[in-house]
Amino acid sequence: MAKKTAHDDLLAPVTLAVGQEELLLDRAVQEVVAAARAADADTDVRDLTSDQLQPGTLAELTSPSLFAERKVVVVRNAQDLSADTVKDVKAYLGAPAEEITLVLLHAGAAKGKALLDAARKAGAREVACPKMTKPADRLAFVRQEFRATGRSATPEACQALVDAIGSDLRELASAVSQLVADVEGTIDEAVVGRYYTGRAEASSFTVADRAVEGRAAEALEALRWSLATGVAPVLITSALAQGVRAIGKLSSARGGRPGDLARELGMPPWKIDRVRQQMRGWTPDGVADALRAVAEADAGVKGGGDDPEYALEKAVVAIARAARSRGRG
Repeated sequence: MAKKTAHDDLLAPVTLAVGQEELLLDRAVQEVVAAARAADADTDVRDLTSDQLQPGTLAELTSPSLFAERKVVVVRNAQDLSADTVKDVKAYLGAPAEEITLVLLHAGAAKGKALLDAARKAGAREVACPKMTKPADRLAFVRQEFRATGRSATPEACQALVDAIGSDLRELASAVSQLVADVEGTIDEAVVGRYYTGRAEASSFTVADRAVEGRAAEALEALRWSLATGVAPVLITSALAQGVRAIGKLSSARGGRPGDLARELGMPPWKIDRVRQQMRGWTPDGVADALRAVAEADAGVKGGGDDPEYALEKAVVAIARAARSRGRG
C-alpha cells in the first residue's frame, strides 16, 4: 500500500509519488484530485505524460487564471522529462502558484534523480508507491484493503486470495471489492474458495501444498492445470521451494506456541499450524532430497533442460515421495 513519508496535506503545492506500482501511483493521483474537487467542484485537472510537458508548458498551465479556479497538474514518468523541462519544474518548485497542486509521478530510480532531489528539498509531500514483489507485501496489501472497507477477513482468507489471484494489485483490489460487496459478515477461506475456485486450483501454491502433503496425484493434476492456465513455471518452482523450506525450518525449530514460532521463523501463526499438519512423514533426509529436486527443477525451467514441464513433474513426484520418507524408514 502507498505510504506517506512527508506531511499529509493532500492539497500541498507539490505531491511527489515515487515508485513503479501503477495502482498505487494512480491512487496517489486520485486522492489529490478528490481532495481538490472537494474544495472546489470546478477544479481543472491536467494529466500529462512526460513528452507532453515541453519547455514552457508548465508556465502556461500554472499562470494566473481569469476565473481563479483550483487546478491539479499531473506529470507522469517525470524521470523522463527533458533537461530544459526539468529546469522549468525546478524553478516552479521554488515558487509554486496558489490554488495549484503539482503531482509528479517518478519511478524513483537513478534516472531523473536531480528532479527527485529538488522536489524533496522543496518540501514536497511524498507518497511511496514501491513495486510489491514479495508475497508478504501483497498479503499486507490485501489485509489493508479489507481494513479500509471496515470489513473483517481471516488470515487464511487473505492468503487464499493472494494464492488465487497472484501478483496483480489491481486484480487483488478488485477481488476484495467484489467479496465485500457480495458477502455479509467475516470473509473466510471457504468464501474465497467459492468465488475463485478455478484460479485457486491453478495456483502454484496449491501445487506445492499437495506435493509437501505427499499427495502426488493431486499435485500433478494441479500442476497440469496451472501450466494449462498460464502460470509461469518459475512461479511454481518458487512455491515448491517455499513449501519445502517451511517444512525444514519448522522441523528444526524448538517446540513452542505458534505465536513464538512465528516470530522465530518469520511466518504468520496460521501458517505454522498448516505446516505442522503438512510435515508429518518428513525426515531431515527427505527435506534434503526435496530441496535437491527443487534445485534441479529450477535449473530445468530456467533453460537448463529441454522440457520445463517434465522438470516440474519430476520435482513434484520427488517431493511427494520425500513427504512419505518417514513411513519408508
